Amino acid sequence: MSLYSFYRISKPSEGKVPPEDVDRIYKKLRRNTFWGATVAYSLYYVCRLSLSVVKQPIIDSELLTAGQLGIIGSALLFVYAVGKFMNGFIADYCNIRRFMATGLAVSALVNLIMGVLGFLYSDIGFASVAVFISFAILWGINGWMQSMGSPPGIINLSRWFPLNRRGTYYGIFSASPYLGEFLSFIVIGAIVGTFGWQSGFIFSAASGVIGTIIILFCMSDTPESKGLPSVQDLSSEQLRSEDRMKTSEVQKIVLKHPGIWIIAAASAFIYITKYAVAGWGVLFLQKEKMFSLESASQIIAFSAIFGVVGTVLAGWLSDTVFRSDRIKPAILSGVLGFAALALFLFSGGSYVMNVIYVSVFSLAIGVLYCIVAGLMAVDIVPRKATGAALGIVGISSYLAAGIQDIASGYLIEGNMQQTADVADAVYNFTPVSVFWLAAALISFLLPVFNWKKMMPGK
Repeated sequence: MSLYSFYRISKPSEGKVPPEDVDRIYKKLRRNTFWGATVAYSLYYVCRLSLSVVKQPIIDSELLTAGQLGIIGSALLFVYAVGKFMNGFIADYCNIRRFMATGLAVSALVNLIMGVLGFLYSDIGFASVAVFISFAILWGINGWMQSMGSPPGIINLSRWFPLNRRGTYYGIFSASPYLGEFLSFIVIGAIVGTFGWQSGFIFSAASGVIGTIIILFCMSDTPESKGLPSVQDLSSEQLRSEDRMKTSEVQKIVLKHPGIWIIAAASAFIYITKYAVAGWGVLFLQKEKMFSLESASQIIAFSAIFGVVGTVLAGWLSDTVFRSDRIKPAILSGVLGFAALALFLFSGGSYVMNVIYVSVFSLAIGVLYCIVAGLMAVDIVPRKATGAALGIVGISSYLAAGIQDIASGYLIEGNMQQTADVADAVYNFTPVSVFWLAAALISFLLPVFNWKKMMPGK
C-alpha cells in the first residue's frame, strides 16, 4: 500500500447498512468519532504546552534564557502556521482517523526525546548550546505534527453533522484545547515540581500515546465508508451549488473570499493574547506577582475551565439565542476579555482575584476563539473546503502567535535587571503587557468594523 493510498479519504463501503439500522449505527459512530476526536485533541495540547510549564525551571537552571525559550516556542508556532495551512488543504482529501493519529504519535515521540535530552544534560553535562539547537529543531517538528490535529478534528464535524447542529458541537470540540491546558498546567506542573522539568516532557509523551490509541479505536472517516448514506442524505439537507464542484475548485473560491481573510486577521490577534497568557502567564505570575510555581500553574490551569465554558457556551448561544448570528457574542466577549486582561496585567490582587481575572479572560477569549477562528470561517464555506478555510485562518493565527513568542521573550529579557543569581533577577513586564493588551483590543475591533464582510453570502 502506498503512502497516498494509506492516507486518502476512505472509499464508500460496498456493503450497506440495512435501512432499519441506519439511524442507530449512524448516531453511534458519529458519537464515537466526535468524542474520540475531542478527547484526543485535548491530549494534542498536552504535547504542545509542556514547554510552557517548564520555562521557569529551565531558566533557573541556567540551561536556556527567556529569549532562547521564546525562539524555541516560536519554532513550533511558525512551523505550525505553515503546517496548518497546508494540512488544512490536504486533510480535505484524507482519512481523518489515520491523519490525526499520525500527528499525535510523532508529537509524543518528540516530547519523549526532549525529556531524555534534558536528563542527559543533567547527568553528563550535555552542552547547553546543543540542547538549544536540538530543542528548537524538535519543537519545530512538533509544530508540524501538531498541525495535523485540528483539521481532521473539524472536518469530522462536516462529514458527520448537519449544519443546524454544527455550532453546538463545534463549541464542545473547541473546548478540548482548554481541557488540554488544564491537564498540562495542573498535572505537568505538579510532576515538574516533584520530579524535575524533564519529567514534564515524559508525561506529555505518555499522554500522546493514550490519545493515539483513542483515535484509532474511536474515530471513523466518513459515514459512506461504514455503509451509511452521506450526512446530507441523512439530514435531508439541501446541497449548495459548490457541493457539486470538485474539491480543488471549491478551495480556490475560498482563497478569494474576502471574509476569510478578515477572519484570519482577527484570529491572528486573538491568538497573540491567547498564547501570551498560556505561554508566559506562569512566568508572569511568578516574577511579577511573586506566586510559587505551583500556585502560578494552578491559576493558569483553573482559567482553562472557564475557557471550556466559553467555547461550549459560544456554540450553543450562537445557534440558539442568537440564531446563528456569530458577531453579537463575538463583540460582547471581545469587550469582556479586554477588560479582564487589563486587570490581570496591571492590578495586583490575591490568589483568588488573579484566578477570577484570568478565568474571565479565558471565558471571553474562549467565546471569541470559537466564534471568529472557527464558526465564522466554517459557516461561509462549503463542506468540501472546511479544511482549506481553517488552514487560511490557521496560518495567520499561528504566524502571529509565533511572532508573539519571540517578541514577548525579548521584551521580557530586555527589560530585566540581571543579578548575580539568575533566579533573583528583577523583571519589568510593563512593555510586554502593553503589547498583549493592544493585541486584545485589535482582535475585538476587527470583527466590529468588518462584520458585514464576514457574514455568509457577503
